[in-house]
Amino acid sequence: MKVRGTTQHFSIQALQICDAFLIWLGFVIASLVHGPIRQLLGMPSIGEDGFKGTVWIIFVVVPLTPLVLERFGFYDRLLSRQRFQSSSILFRAMLAVVLITTLIAVFGKYSDTRRLVLGSGLLFSSVFLWFRSRLTTKFLKSRAASEGYLERVVLAGAPRETGLFLEDLESEILETWRIVAHFDLETKSVEELDELIKHESIQRVVFLTGHAEFSRVARAVETCELQGVEAWIGATFLRAQVARPSFDAVAGQPMLVFRSTPELSWQLFAKKLVDMIGALVIIILTFPLWLLAMVGIKLASPGSPVIFTQKRAGLYGKSFSIYKFRTMIPDADQMLEKIKQDHGNEVDGPAFKLASDPRIFPFGRFLRKYSIDELPQMINVLKGEMSLVGPRPLPLHEIEAIKQSSHRRRLSMKPGVTCLWQISGRSDITDFEEWVKLDVAYIDRWSLWEDFLILIKTVPAVLFSKGAK
Repeated sequence: MKVRGTTQHFSIQALQICDAFLIWLGFVIASLVHGPIRQLLGMPSIGEDGFKGTVWIIFVVVPLTPLVLERFGFYDRLLSRQRFQSSSILFRAMLAVVLITTLIAVFGKYSDTRRLVLGSGLLFSSVFLWFRSRLTTKFLKSRAASEGYLERVVLAGAPRETGLFLEDLESEILETWRIVAHFDLETKSVEELDELIKHESIQRVVFLTGHAEFSRVARAVETCELQGVEAWIGATFLRAQVARPSFDAVAGQPMLVFRSTPELSWQLFAKKLVDMIGALVIIILTFPLWLLAMVGIKLASPGSPVIFTQKRAGLYGKSFSIYKFRTMIPDADQMLEKIKQDHGNEVDGPAFKLASDPRIFPFGRFLRKYSIDELPQMINVLKGEMSLVGPRPLPLHEIEAIKQSSHRRRLSMKPGVTCLWQISGRSDITDFEEWVKLDVAYIDRWSLWEDFLILIKTVPAVLFSKGAK
């Protein structure tokens, strides 16, 4: 994978490995100077090796920091990066690392953690990372300024297509290219392109095909292939508004793929792992609330089941049975249409919400206020039907009532127990269009970091019953 917006001489993985080494080096130095720093600050000597209490920190911080740096854009636009930008990104990323490490230390009960080593280690690491970033930027700029290191490129396509391409091309990329020729593929022959590649030592041909014949483009790509020259094809004949293009292969055939959901990656695997572990931990920690809910429901509504199940729309609309603690009187589903007629609907759209729903019994209202009724959904998470974070699943009859196809895009990710809607006021949001916008925004910018922030913000939203009704 190339570093976005820079040259092909660097890859994200190579920089991350280098940065991981620098972080490790920073903590090694911090551990070695631990004693002298304590003496310098007038702190009493603890008579122990500085490495004690820091091993777990190194195992966490060394692999974690490069991932956090990538999330904050530390590896983007290296060629045009200014000192202030590098410092700002690095500062915010290291604050996030400190927060995560502190949470691990608190919940993991690492009482022997050397806070001085942690602080000085992060300081040394930050300095090393900042200098590495500046050296990388200077190296790339010197390469870009040297004619011999510029990549020799041909833009093949109609003048209008190449003109539009150059208007949109980032200056950072343009500084690393020497555009040798604009080759009009519609008026010139493939043989002429072959000669151009030979005599001008071309390294890359960018095809901006527009409406050119596919057969002509195919022959031109074969010419590049025979000479070992990279051929990049701009699919300008397809205009996707949301989906991100990528390439794959099926049965040996190259496929141009447009995805509007996150691509399968280690992050999605990690999300599933977090779901499994998180659901188990939540069940264990909240078990007293499960007992409270079961006893309370039995007393408030004797003779009725404690767990309420309902068919909901899961990933891509596939139905599954969602589990909740029952908060309504028996046969509440059969009363829905009458409730709508008598009391209306507080949500504009197919979803139904009513603050003073008469079907909810008093203890059920308490369960809803603090989201205790949602706890059985941890079972859905363990079964793989739901995730901890994702668009909230709607009943099947509400999905069938959706009229706009664009609203169904919220079904393209596994539904979750909490989401942006959950932390943005929940029942205070009465416009289904706004609800969908929040879900789609989550899908478009999804990352593990985004999930982490939503989970953190869900806690106060639940404790203070923000927007719950």
